[in-house]
Amino acid sequence: MTFATGVIIANNYYAQPLEAALATAFGAPSSAVGAVLTIIQVSYAIGLATLVPLGDLLERRRLVVVMLSVTVLGLIVVAAAPTLSILAAAGGLVGLTTVAAQILVPFAAQIAKDGEQGKVVSTVMSGLLIGILVSRVIAGLIAAVFGWRAVFLLGAGLTAIAVVALWRSLPVVAPATRMSYPRLLGSVFTLIREEPVLRLRMVYGASGYASFGALWTSIGFLLAAPPFSLGEATIGLFALFGVAGALAARFAGRLADRGRAHPATGAFLAVIAASFAVVALGAHSLVALAIGLVIFDFGVQGSHISNQSVVYALRPEARSRLNTAYMTSYFIGGATGSGLSAALYASHGWAAVCWIGAAFPTVGLLLWAAESLSRRRARARGSAAPRGVDALTRAAGPGAERD
Repeated sequence: MTFATGVIIANNYYAQPLEAALATAFGAPSSAVGAVLTIIQVSYAIGLATLVPLGDLLERRRLVVVMLSVTVLGLIVVAAAPTLSILAAAGGLVGLTTVAAQILVPFAAQIAKDGEQGKVVSTVMSGLLIGILVSRVIAGLIAAVFGWRAVFLLGAGLTAIAVVALWRSLPVVAPATRMSYPRLLGSVFTLIREEPVLRLRMVYGASGYASFGALWTSIGFLLAAPPFSLGEATIGLFALFGVAGALAARFAGRLADRGRAHPATGAFLAVIAASFAVVALGAHSLVALAIGLVIFDFGVQGSHISNQSVVYALRPEARSRLNTAYMTSYFIGGATGSGLSAALYASHGWAAVCWIGAAFPTVGLLLWAAESLSRRRARARGSAAPRGVDALTRAAGPGAERD
């Protein structure tokens, strides 16, 4: 499952270090290529909202295999696309179906032992994060030698291997939910309405990933332009500085299992916002940019794992739908950051990207501070604690009172 999530999610990120190459190949402006990346993210969000809930309703192994077979076909069309519009349409199909990775993650939480959900989720998510990082490196290296189309053919081949591996190795687990598809989708909104913790974590996740989308959508343009003028291979290698994100995932998972998800969330959001003070210097210094990326990815992925660990603990029988609610807002945030970044970079440059990138986690941090104050007041009142704060304590798990 760890291997497969990495292979699957990589398909959504191959294009990011190839922005300049795609703009040249299709004679399109940077804003148009940025729009294609945004379409992929929006399609992923749509898939989260409409397809991931099926993980609670249908047999997961068969569902994942069917979805990924469509992904393979979409990647082949991307590789052969004669126009940017066809590439965008096929990329949207790929984004829609690669949400299969988000069916696997809550499945891993389901089969984990009690008290180890954070550890297991962080392990599977480490594969996913490494897939994101390696995808950019591979994309840059392959494009430099064989051209950008070969990158997506490689993605199709790796995804096909994952399909076979998952079919052979995944356990068959009967779904616990029986209801119509419309009711299934409607129950997602019921969960959002009834779970204040979920609503908070949706905002925290969206703010962090909006920042992620803002930075990584435009960094390729920054590195390809003077004074750096880097090629695709070198641009792709910059993703390796994000390996700190995979380390943060394991660290955040252990903190969540110990009931420390709440303070960890605030710390990680603060790290994201602060990292842009260094990332902004990257307009003139590759060393500063590299250091900023290490700090930035550590904060983003640590915050994400903290959020997931809390969300999956809310209602174990509805993990796919909880994941739908959380991840849909997460990727809507990413698409928002990506779209704003593409427009701002074209008009105001890297400094504007850094300002908007820092603004998103700052909003999340302010909400976290308000939540913390509410928790302290509720503890001071003792039995008068509101339902929302009680739910926060339950979801945080063992040791939550120490938070």
